[in-house]
Amino acid sequence: MILGLTIILILVLFLPFTVKKVEHNLEAFLFIMGLAAAFISHVLDRSLFMKALEDPVHITLAVLIAGLLFKWLQKPVENGILGVSKAIPFRLFVALTVIFLGLISSVITAIIAAIVLVVIVSVLRLDRQSELRLVVLACFSIGLGAALTPIGEPLSTIAISKLNEDFFYLLELIGIDVIPAVTIFGILAAILVSPKQSDTGLAAQQTSESYGEIIIRAIKIYLFVMGLTLLGAGFEPFIEKYLLGLSPLLLYWINMISAILDNATLAAAEISPAMDEPTIKAILLGLLISGGMLIPGNIPNIIAAGKLNITSREWARFGVPVGLIAMAVYFIVILIFG
Repeated sequence: MILGLTIILILVLFLPFTVKKVEHNLEAFLFIMGLAAAFISHVLDRSLFMKALEDPVHITLAVLIAGLLFKWLQKPVENGILGVSKAIPFRLFVALTVIFLGLISSVITAIIAAIVLVVIVSVLRLDRQSELRLVVLACFSIGLGAALTPIGEPLSTIAISKLNEDFFYLLELIGIDVIPAVTIFGILAAILVSPKQSDTGLAAQQTSESYGEIIIRAIKIYLFVMGLTLLGAGFEPFIEKYLLGLSPLLLYWINMISAILDNATLAAAEISPAMDEPTIKAILLGLLISGGMLIPGNIPNIIAAGKLNITSREWARFGVPVGLIAMAVYFIVILIFG
């Protein structure tokens, strides 16, 4: 059984990163891998399948409703962004943008927050370096903030499901760490993003999404979370054998691999209700912070980079140093406060 789960883990971690066909059909791939893991672990029964059907409902509805609202309100949103950006000092606007998107992403989902970010960047029309810095810092903020509720992003949905906790559990567990981080990323944006306007910024296609695209995205999220639920249940024996005894500080640094691998997938494979809260906290913070370092690490990164034509090298040049500094700071915080 452990051998079979090890093979599945290797496939899940590396195929999406190395095989384009798997990357473009990630939801279906994870669903198949989840079924295989649950079957190998002998946990694939009616109750698990019903749980896998139920877990994605809230985040899928949130993505669908927020997507529709944004489609209907896109023009007023764009006009509002332009008006506010002219009404207040530029650096204050940039800071508030990063902080607001980080916090509101736990309500409107990380996906919609990333789409709003793309609109804001397109409206501001800054030079390419400033826009890149704004996007990366905002995606760090969104990735952290979205984890505060189970409707914010798949990672938080899976964490709440696996731990069988209530809606506000993650807010209570990591909110005291996440909210200051979101604020700091906003302050960094105010310092590092130049107000100088330019026509050489990041290119974005501002065409309104079709209803079909919105519905397909919601279906993909449903299938993605369903697959992660099955994957997480299937990997329980693996977690019990290899991860339960590890130091939270070691797990924190191990999870830097979420810079290149989707952090929701890693959360499904790592988190167990048998773990104590300091361990769960260390796992989550490691995943969330390092998830912003490279484009594949988190959904907001992928959306923003794709729509704004940001290359992996451009993102890494700024995102990796920022992420390493944030990882070091929070390592000290975990070390001191637990």
